[in-house]
Amino acid sequence: MITGSVAHANPDTLEIDLKQVLKETLAVSPDIQAAMSNANSASARYQFARSSRVLPNATASTSFSAVPGIDNPNGSPRDQLYLDPAVRNDFSNLKPFALAEFSLIQPIYTWGALGGSIKAASAGADLEDARAHETMLSASLRAAEFYYNVLLAQELSHLAGRGQAAVNMAIQEINRLLDEGSTDIDDADRYQILITQQEFERRVVEVSEKRQTAHAALRRQLMLSDSIHIAPAQNTLAPMIFVLEDLEYYQQKALMYRPEILQAKAGLSASSALVQVARSDYYPQSGFGITFSIGRASNRFRQPNPFVHDTFRRTSIRAGFRISQKLNFGQTRAKVAQAEAQHSRAQHLSQGAEQQILAEIEQAWRQVAIEEAALAAKDSSLTISKQWLRVEQVNFDLDLGNTENLLNAVQTNLTVEADYYEAVSRYNMAILKLLSTAGILIREMDSFLES
Repeated sequence: MITGSVAHANPDTLEIDLKQVLKETLAVSPDIQAAMSNANSASARYQFARSSRVLPNATASTSFSAVPGIDNPNGSPRDQLYLDPAVRNDFSNLKPFALAEFSLIQPIYTWGALGGSIKAASAGADLEDARAHETMLSASLRAAEFYYNVLLAQELSHLAGRGQAAVNMAIQEINRLLDEGSTDIDDADRYQILITQQEFERRVVEVSEKRQTAHAALRRQLMLSDSIHIAPAQNTLAPMIFVLEDLEYYQQKALMYRPEILQAKAGLSASSALVQVARSDYYPQSGFGITFSIGRASNRFRQPNPFVHDTFRRTSIRAGFRISQKLNFGQTRAKVAQAEAQHSRAQHLSQGAEQQILAEIEQAWRQVAIEEAALAAKDSSLTISKQWLRVEQVNFDLDLGNTENLLNAVQTNLTVEADYYEAVSRYNMAILKLLSTAGILIREMDSFLES
């Protein structure tokens, strides 16, 4: 299934850009779906905890059976059957019996046990949401890398084709000059160009295989069938338009949105709440309960004596306040100590995660600057190699140059152009890595990617 993508007239070709790749990944990636399932489960646990505020124990039950009637040989009045020792059960007179029971228990004051449990469940839901966001960032960055691998393989394939054509042209020219008896060309030149031809043929095969691998990886990421051919919407691999903000900007964003930071905050909140829950066992907890039951059988009769009742013909109600106190204070102290240790651990982990993330942000930020400088250098080298190639082509056309110089210029130009496209890919991925490290790759996707 393809969602949010633009297809060619050919149903087996999918044209897609980077933004669509990222959105499609968020929609179909199985690891994201699994993470979202965990988040939904945690959210349900939180809703369950919240519902514990009102009547956490409320049950209703019914039961049905057949019961014997009354054998009253002395004809005693129905309301005085309990006074006659001759009264027996009459199993020849079975009638239906129905019993309904209702029980309601409402906590009144729990010294923070109930509230702490709800707070811990809420923090657990936040924790799973942050983990799901972390999975989204990881999957999105991986999908972007696959997409740029496809673009890079496409460019390298074009370069390999151009290089092979240039080599074939040089071979034809060398053979022509040798046939004409030119003294500027000898067999060494021909053998050298034949070796060069073999190298280009090897590179053509290598690039072709890498291109297929890149397409297959992206298809797998987007959950597409093998029959679908992916065609990047971009015609060329171009540098992403991006303004690099100062380091503090991305560090502040990371402290706000990085999933690991959000997980650490949720862990602190949950561990703090669990300390409160553990401490509540030191104090008595109160509640109110009510139980109501009613049983009916047509062949049984109610006895008005308060000390005598017929199990099969009764109506009863019990209500009252309940206070409970745990007396195993040694165990309570151990539970509190354990909860406090977990909270202390969460605090240390939070501090360590914050420092590590700030370091990762600085590394990613500086890597963008490094790749930007490398891209600028490769761009300048490409301009120079193009100028050299043009000079050699003009000289060759005017019979002022030689085949070896032209071939060297072609090889250098193709190598430098391949290095340039690799630098573009590294630069674009460095940008995406910085945004992912800051936790804003998905949040600000529309702002830095063209529609």
